[in-house]
Amino acid sequence: MAVTAGERNGGPGLDTGLAWHSLPLFVRLRGRPVILMGEGEAADAKRRLLERAGALVVADHPDARLAVVALEDEGAAVAAVAALRARGVLVNAVDRPALCDFTLPAIVDRHPVLVAIGTGGVSAGLAAALRQRLEGLLPARLGLLADALFAARAPIRRQWPDGGDRRRALSAALAPGGDLDPLSPDPDVHSWLGADASRDRCSQGILMLRLTSADPDDLTLRQARALADADRVIHAPDVPAAILDRARADADRIESATPPGDDLPGLTIHVEMARSEMGR
Repeated sequence: MAVTAGERNGGPGLDTGLAWHSLPLFVRLRGRPVILMGEGEAADAKRRLLERAGALVVADHPDARLAVVALEDEGAAVAAVAALRARGVLVNAVDRPALCDFTLPAIVDRHPVLVAIGTGGVSAGLAAALRQRLEGLLPARLGLLADALFAARAPIRRQWPDGGDRRRALSAALAPGGDLDPLSPDPDVHSWLGADASRDRCSQGILMLRLTSADPDDLTLRQARALADADRVIHAPDVPAAILDRARADADRIESATPPGDDLPGLTIHVEMARSEMGR
């Protein structure tokens, strides 16, 4: 089940000074106690979610670390949240986002693939609408591809011993139109591993991205994929943070107006703004 761990004292609309209002996490709950307080439709919906994740839903438990408070009375809900927090329990207060330590997102289930859509409690309706769109987009057999990739971990590591090469090969295969495109009719991991050409699909070297827009939505598919694959991003000082955020979280980010040398391992992306954008 996906749980979004929020800030204890933060809430929707509050400026916490952080880029994200919360950090998405996937928590393994099988066999673990989770407190559920309340009755009625809202409590029943949360119970179904927790039980589907394998949680042991209880009215109270000394070992519980998560709780859902679905009490209609405002005073009772506030008191319950305070008491649970005093015990070190993280709380979701239904329909009271300002009291939530974590939120429960809308979920698209393609076991073992889970897609979670959260708004930090701002709009459950928007999250539900996005879930419905994704339900129609993601094929039912997506989980089979995930299982096949898991089963092929050993041969994939043998074919690409270097972690960077392995990541780039998988990225190329899973890209739109690639051998393992998740939205294609029948991606075949075995055939992909057996293809000689797949050994040469690891992008390396230096790629220059000269952007004409500061809006990340204007990135081309090629530019977005390059940022997602890069081992490091060397960028001019005027490149917006919103663009750099599209790079892998563990990619090195180096601010420099000077293009990099050609002796760096892996894939290096050099990003700068075109003159027309810099002059605005």
